[in-house]
Amino acid sequence: MKIWFGRHMPPHFPHGSAVTIGNFDGVHLGHRHILQRLEQEARSRGLPVAVVVFEPQPQEFFARQSGREQPYRISPLRSKLQLLRETGCVDAVWVLRFDQAFAGMGAQAFIDSILRGSLNTRYLLIGDDFRFGAGRKGSFEMLQNQPGMITERTPSVLVENIRASSTAIRQALSDGRLEHARKLLGRDYTLGGRIKHGSKLGRTLGSPTANVQLAHHRYPLNGVFVVEAEGSFGKRCGVASFGFNPSVSASRRQKLEVHLFDFQGNLYGQRLSVRFLHKLRDEKKFDSIEDLKLQIWADMDAAKNWLKA
Repeated sequence: MKIWFGRHMPPHFPHGSAVTIGNFDGVHLGHRHILQRLEQEARSRGLPVAVVVFEPQPQEFFARQSGREQPYRISPLRSKLQLLRETGCVDAVWVLRFDQAFAGMGAQAFIDSILRGSLNTRYLLIGDDFRFGAGRKGSFEMLQNQPGMITERTPSVLVENIRASSTAIRQALSDGRLEHARKLLGRDYTLGGRIKHGSKLGRTLGSPTANVQLAHHRYPLNGVFVVEAEGSFGKRCGVASFGFNPSVSASRRQKLEVHLFDFQGNLYGQRLSVRFLHKLRDEKKFDSIEDLKLQIWADMDAAKNWLKA
């Protein structure tokens, strides 16, 4: 899978391409349905499969411009690209920077510059809620009327009568309903990053933690979780805290700290992938370090009991 970043070095498809466009946040079952159908259509036409994604995501850009709170992000870009690769459906991804100039691009200019000029689109498949161009004025009907380009759309994918969407997954994760999020994603929710040095408070409390450096987004999770972590050591279960650590920190940046059961070793600088299996409780502020320590040990016991069950 080839990846292009930005408009200054666009992809080149002299014989045309089969394209889909979207945020693909989470690369959930609905997204996978689109990608599988796109691959089938592309192969029948002898075309490569190209996916266009935006960074930041448009909702994040407009929230920043208006001073509103950032929306939740399911998958940072690195994870999104890896998930797209793992589908086995995608030949190329074009990551376009969504900035003020791009936000102001009209719908027809988007078609002429991006779809025709850079991607040489012969077949376009979009979701049933896709809009594009300044003011979201671009529509499916507008795309259908473009000569030399076939445009089709795919209906929503329902999982237990619920539409598989990034919005539904964000809500499920925010509510701590990991099982529901798992059904819509088609897998356990996972985040990853490199291990960095932290305050090392966990060592003094008898529960050393790996401090996972996440891409700077606002994530929908909060609380204490049973997890399975994967790294150079293989796979190991543990307990993770995800949030702001209000008992010991005033920072408003979310932190992911993971304690691995029955593990001793130096993980600094290594990448850790963390699968969230079960939520134990919400995050809360404790009156003393001793109270925090007792709760941490209770959380570890609860996690081990859940894993046994």
